[in-house]
Amino acid sequence: MHEWQEEVLADVKAGSRIGDRDIVNKVRRAVLMQRLPPGTRLPEVTLGEVFGVSRSVVRKALTRLASEHVVDQRPNQVARVRAPSIEETLETFAARRLVEGEIAALLAGHLNAASRNRLASEARGEIEAYGREDEPARIEHSLAIHHLLAELSPNRVLGAMLTDLILRTSIVIALYKRSSLASCFLQGDHTSLLTALEQGDAQAARKGIHQHLESLEALLDLSPREASIDLKAILGRSRDQA
Repeated sequence: MHEWQEEVLADVKAGSRIGDRDIVNKVRRAVLMQRLPPGTRLPEVTLGEVFGVSRSVVRKALTRLASEHVVDQRPNQVARVRAPSIEETLETFAARRLVEGEIAALLAGHLNAASRNRLASEARGEIEAYGREDEPARIEHSLAIHHLLAELSPNRVLGAMLTDLILRTSIVIALYKRSSLASCFLQGDHTSLLTALEQGDAQAARKGIHQHLESLEALLDLSPREASIDLKAILGRSRDQA
């Protein structure tokens, strides 16, 4: 059974009432984990069946997802997971290098022991997940590292900007990652970054972020692609399991 099926079934068994925020969180997470590629259609009826809610609840969720740049909504058309253009892809990476590089420089030498341990734990988790070829777990640990940088940012505006850019970058990677590439793991990048942060080397921390994102961008195949996705298999349960 897929992770999303287990989550939804657990909610149903617990008698939990699923609202628009739950749908937003699950769809956003599926995009972040690259399980819902860009261009995926999100029909209101299907989402309603997956989560066992009315179309009005689904519409609220889709409106929120559109405001977060996760989905595209157009009049009289089915909502879709956003599919950024190549130009937007390049602009997204450029913006993230500026924002995250500055945050890393600001944090260098200013992390307390608890924050350093959290970052180190996620870096170890990523390496271990890669070693056992658990790509979903590897992505989760990698995202956690960057979200922690956003959370710890001494400049809250930059932190909020980074949170948004992490999601946008994940959408871009889901669309343009080379089909022959099993993983976007970059050996040693996060470890080197954490070393620079711990040593208080702002220049090295900024450079580490820039190199990490440039290397990641180089792994992409900047040509559009289509994907056939079963929403019920990813986000919830099928009628046969109801």
